[in-house]
Amino acid sequence: MSIQAKDVKKLREMTGAGMMDCKKALKESDGDMDRAVEILRKKGQKVSEKRADRQANQGLVVTQISDDHKMASALEINCETDFVARNEEFQEQTRSFLKIAFERQIDSVDKLLGEELDGLTIEKHLQEMVGKIGEKIEINRVIFSTSDGAWFDYIHPGNQLGVLVEFDGEVSNEEVARDVAMQIAAMNPLAVTRDGVDASIIDKELEIAKEQLVNEGKPEEIAEKAAQGKLRRFYEERVLLEQKFVKDNGISVEEYLEQSEAPTVRRFFRIQLGEDS
Repeated sequence: MSIQAKDVKKLREMTGAGMMDCKKALKESDGDMDRAVEILRKKGQKVSEKRADRQANQGLVVTQISDDHKMASALEINCETDFVARNEEFQEQTRSFLKIAFERQIDSVDKLLGEELDGLTIEKHLQEMVGKIGEKIEINRVIFSTSDGAWFDYIHPGNQLGVLVEFDGEVSNEEVARDVAMQIAAMNPLAVTRDGVDASIIDKELEIAKEQLVNEGKPEEIAEKAAQGKLRRFYEERVLLEQKFVKDNGISVEEYLEQSEAPTVRRFFRIQLGEDS
C-alpha cells in the first residue's frame, strides 16, 4: 500500500524514530499506526521514543556562503539544553551536516537525512547522537539557494539567530551587506517590499486599525481613511526597505543602500532558533 508522508511525519512525532524507520514500519503494518509503534519498539527504538515528548528548544543556527557569494546554505539543529548546544563535539557535528547540505546543494530536511556521511545516513548519525547524549536532537530547517547577485550572511552571537540576505547584484562594500543583514536580525521585517507582504496580513491590519478608530468614536468614512495612515506606519515597521535604518534613524534602509551605491535586496531568510520554518 501507498504510505502517506503525513502518516510518516505523525509516527515520527509520536515515537521520535527516524523517517525511514517510520516509513518501513508503516509499510510492514499496512498503515496501522499502533502496530507500527509496536514494530519500532521491537526493533529497539527506545531512546528516541522516550525522548519524543521532550521539547528541543535549544540548539544552533549555522550558515555557509561560497567564496564568490553565489551560493548560500543554512541549517538549524535543535536539542534540549544549552549545555549540549555549547558542546564542541555537537558543534562540529552540526558543521559537518551543514557542509553536506552546502556541497550537495540540499534544500530540505528530508533530503538531508537520507544523505550519507562517513558510511551512515545523517538520520542514523542523529539517532546515535540521541543515544550518546541522551537528549532529543533534530534538524529543524535546511536552506540552500543560488544567486546571480550576491548572498551574505550574519550569525548573531550565540548561534540562535541567523540571516541570509540576497542582493540584486555584486556588493563592493561588505560592511553595507553586513549592516543590512544585522538590520534584518534586529528588526524582523516581514518582506523586502510591500508587494511581498501577504494580502491576508494587510487585510487584518486594516481591519484592526479601522475597528480601533471606530471604537474611539470616529465616523466610518473617516476611520476608513485614517486606517490607511496606520497601514503606512505598519509598512515602515515591517517592510525592510521602508524601515528606519538602525544605525541612522534619519534615513530608511532603501535610502542607506542608495547612498552607499549598493544594489537593492532581493530576498532574505531570517532563522530564529525554535521558530516554525
